Amino acid sequence: MESITEFDLEKTSYRSRFMGSINGQDEGTTLQLCGWVHRRRDLGGLYFIDLRDRSGVFQVSVGPDWTDPESLAIARDLGAEDVVEVEGEVTLRPSDARNPEMATGEVEMKATRVRLLNEAVTPAIPVFRSPEEELPSEDLRLRHRVLDLRRAEMQRNLELRHCLVLAVRNYMDGLGFFEVETPILTKPTPEGARDYLVPSRNHPGEFFALPQSPQLYKQLLMASGLDRYFQIARCFRDEDLRADRQPEFTQIDIEASFIQPEDLFGWIEGLMESLAAVAGREATIPFPRMPYGEALESFGSDRPDLRYALKIQDWTEALGTLEFRVVQGAIEAGGRARGLMFEDGARLSRKQIEALESAAKAAGAPGLLWVKRTDDGGSGPLSRFLEETHYEALGMSPGDLALVAAGPDSMTSPALDAVRVPALTALGVEPTEEDAWLWVVDFPIFEEIEDGALTPAHHPFVHPHPEDAHQLETEPLKTRGQAYDLVFNGVEFGSGSIRNHRPEIQRTILRHLGLTDQEIDHKFGFLLEALTLGAPPHGGIALGMDRIVKDFLGTPSLRDVIAFPKTTAARALFEGAPTPLSDEELRELHLQRFGPEE
Repeated sequence: MESITEFDLEKTSYRSRFMGSINGQDEGTTLQLCGWVHRRRDLGGLYFIDLRDRSGVFQVSVGPDWTDPESLAIARDLGAEDVVEVEGEVTLRPSDARNPEMATGEVEMKATRVRLLNEAVTPAIPVFRSPEEELPSEDLRLRHRVLDLRRAEMQRNLELRHCLVLAVRNYMDGLGFFEVETPILTKPTPEGARDYLVPSRNHPGEFFALPQSPQLYKQLLMASGLDRYFQIARCFRDEDLRADRQPEFTQIDIEASFIQPEDLFGWIEGLMESLAAVAGREATIPFPRMPYGEALESFGSDRPDLRYALKIQDWTEALGTLEFRVVQGAIEAGGRARGLMFEDGARLSRKQIEALESAAKAAGAPGLLWVKRTDDGGSGPLSRFLEETHYEALGMSPGDLALVAAGPDSMTSPALDAVRVPALTALGVEPTEEDAWLWVVDFPIFEEIEDGALTPAHHPFVHPHPEDAHQLETEPLKTRGQAYDLVFNGVEFGSGSIRNHRPEIQRTILRHLGLTDQEIDHKFGFLLEALTLGAPPHGGIALGMDRIVKDFLGTPSLRDVIAFPKTTAARALFEGAPTPLSDEELRELHLQRFGPEE
């Protein structure tokens, strides 16, 4: 029995194979190919058609000496994006007509037959464009997504996504994890963002929620004895959007029993090493670890980009003696003066510094102080308050620039984080070539918000750090959790923790969040009941699939790696969603329409 070849697998009733791999070894072979007309050239009755399918572009020649008259007439009238079937013999192109920039550029087909399978209207946006042509606007491309997805770049993006998802499944299966699907229609629970709600037609006045994550279900699976679970999970969050956010997204969801963080770190580092290899990136394991407090102190962020070595410095002592009320007042109020020093940074223009000031303000700071050291003193808002001893204390030489933020760490950290990489980029500092991976660990369980109320730093299901468990009841803000984030080049790839498997610890955390026992039982009673049935110690992580593909490819937006994404206004332009319902449809769902004024 003859073995099945790759081309046999590609074969269908319409075609012999995909066209992207056709080369000189196929000379003399008669093939049947199908695809879209990429472009057509008319050389006075001799037609050259660049035919495109998912695998690439292939040149087909149609001429009176080898093509039947009916097919010749069809070729004469073909337009961009028409769908055709061609049949003919693969021949070598003349040496002076070969195209080394095309994978199939040394050969062509002399088509004996051309069949029009479907005619296309004039495309609203071009699929074929020269390299120097700009893409149409993103909204226009999303409105005509079918055409946009035909571009080779988009198809390569989705191909890589497919390969990465397949690699995840193979890797997790190799570790003995079961893939289990969890419900999409579930119970509303507070997880830090608004739920998308779905009215129940059969139960008037009651609602399902689309899951923000499978968090509670995967914990229930651990209580059920499944031991190792993963899922390529669809999740939904009704929140404002950015380039790295979508209302519906995909995550690699993982949970396992009888583990500590070290077990999970090893598994996930191996997974990232496998995925990086598929994408042509680097992942040198083990990844470094950094406590949450150190990340904020040194970089102002819990997702620092370690491809840049510059760290934030504490200049409270160096600047504490300044007769400058802005700095003195901040320090007297319990804050600090912290900053960044850029060697040779004085060459930044006033306009560039103003852009950095705007970035700091957007991050919540009232402003940004700066000074340039010169041979005869300095320039900038801080310069008139500084003596030679101050410059020495700051470690500044002539030509250097210092950016300073004064106030509480909750203000100075995000402000300095917002300007660190943009300032280095403006100075032409290139990141290291090696990708920077990092585990940020030991997050606090709680953060304080207005009026002294507490909110989860991660989520409310994290287990206290063993060294801090004794103070959970009395000093919750000082209690660290066994929580961790995976960071890649300054982007959070994933977030996870060891969970609470003891119901009394879980109830204590929920009480600190302001929930009464009655509210706890109503919202989380099913989870607490499962924990009373002998739940094992367990933990896991959720990794952003969309974000991994985006950052491995280096594309500017998540919309470049999702087939049918939403706009920043949470609209699906191609299909026209969301859309209003009629009064009759609303009545069937037991809903009533209210205008904005009502």
